[in-house]
Amino acid sequence: MRAWAAVSGVFLLASCAAENHAPPFANGGYEPFTRSAAVAVALREWRLWGNRVDDRDGAGYVQHAATMAERQQGLWQRVGEYWWEGMNAGEPDARWTGKHDGDGKVFPVHKNGDYAWSAAFISYVMRIAGAGPDFPYAPDHSYYINDAARPYHPGKLLIAENPKAYAPRLGDLVCFPRGWAHALTFTDLPTSYVFPAHCSIVTGGGPGMVEVVGGNVDDAVTMEHLRANAQGLLAGNQENWFVVLRVLYTRN
Repeated sequence: MRAWAAVSGVFLLASCAAENHAPPFANGGYEPFTRSAAVAVALREWRLWGNRVDDRDGAGYVQHAATMAERQQGLWQRVGEYWWEGMNAGEPDARWTGKHDGDGKVFPVHKNGDYAWSAAFISYVMRIAGAGPDFPYAPDHSYYINDAARPYHPGKLLIAENPKAYAPRLGDLVCFPRGWAHALTFTDLPTSYVFPAHCSIVTGGGPGMVEVVGGNVDDAVTMEHLRANAQGLLAGNQENWFVVLRVLYTRN
């Protein structure tokens, strides 16, 4: 786990440098930053990875170099694009791909967790959808989870909401803590440290269900269907979806 000081220092880059990895349309205000744009980008990526759906929390999935989607031709390069375009200039992780480290060397499968790209995927979606320099692009979900939980300031794009009281909307991010941080709750935010987590973007829903798309789920971009109650609040899911990040889009 990288030190918090090292991570936070990376994000003090000037906004002009932060835009170096993004195409002009993502930073030039070609069109407003909208929910429909973010959802469309996420679903485009989901289709690219073969319309994968996992509603069993990875049950039955086995990591093997020959079958892991992120290591296949055409897809390991796509993960590299998530890293390059999702991260700000100067972030060393931006050089990674779905199977290469920053020096271009293939890392072994048992080291896969050290190169998790789910936060890079979210950063990529937000960047390409037009979030601009105000989004807290990061290689760790906890960075923008904590950013969302801090007091509001002009230009802030994320607001942390308690999932017990706020029903996620299209384009919002839903998150759960992983590993040693699995018991974190909404009231623990913001933390003063980096913690392992996962976030997915809400792409649809219906009675009793919230549809989300996330990166690095079964080593691919994968859709999941989360349980929700009659009010649309997340309820009864295996993972501890402890926060919803409300995204302040320019337009719906």
